[in-house]
Amino acid sequence: MLLLGHTLRGIALRPWSDKTVDMTTAIAAPGFARELKHWRTLRRVSQLDLAIRADTTQRHLSFLEQGRSRPGRTMVVRLAESLELSLRERNDLLLAAGYAPAFPESDLDTSELGPVREALKTILDGHQPYPAIVVRPRGILLAANSAFEVLTEGAAPHLLKPPINVLRLALHPDGLARRVVNLPEWGKHVTEALRGRVSRSPDAALEELIAELEGYLPQAEPGPDHLGFAVPLRLRSDDGELRLITTLTSFATATDITLAELHLEAFLPADAQTAEILRARAARG
Repeated sequence: MLLLGHTLRGIALRPWSDKTVDMTTAIAAPGFARELKHWRTLRRVSQLDLAIRADTTQRHLSFLEQGRSRPGRTMVVRLAESLELSLRERNDLLLAAGYAPAFPESDLDTSELGPVREALKTILDGHQPYPAIVVRPRGILLAANSAFEVLTEGAAPHLLKPPINVLRLALHPDGLARRVVNLPEWGKHVTEALRGRVSRSPDAALEELIAELEGYLPQAEPGPDHLGFAVPLRLRSDDGELRLITTLTSFATATDITLAELHLEAFLPADAQTAEILRARAARG
């Protein structure tokens, strides 16, 4: 199995009171008020709806957004959950309110996460003879099974130099893109999915990467039978054309940032011919 992880520092936690403080005469941290309103607007949630979700009052929420009240730590966590923020974004909101982060960011190589590494290896190996990968944010490859080689064949060496970015590998003219039969449609599917992700969680680095990837793609021209850009990957190979669909899996209940940000992408055959080709490749070793 290919393993290309990076070391991440853990975050020390400090105890804080969970008591909610409503001090209309005190000025709260302006960063929190600004961030709260930013996320509520981005999620297109009214003050009333958010107040109901977070089990508070619209008046109190209005005071928080104006900086007239300082939230307790528990209230910040409830608001972050109600806004469906990622664990990293929840930590940022806590910091903006003056509290320590609640969610650690662990090194995947630590002994504590050994069971996670073993589980990922089992999943990757069990998906053979079909390709499967584990990626970090912004497409950085962490691990892959041996069947992933079908997606790297013929790619330029500079795209396979660690840390491998699988998004760039997929759409770069010197990477997988040269073998993709339906590149305009499939590439648009990839970038549209990324655009959707960044619309919910703004990320300047990901925005920059998306712009780079879009620059590699030819113009997609949907015809009268166009059904959207969620299309199978049609890939040329020496054994014939492969048609692949993908599934994404994440640690939905993770309370560690490192685990929450990992995604398992599994490729599945979209037809019997593709399944047979991949089985034959695995048998040849």
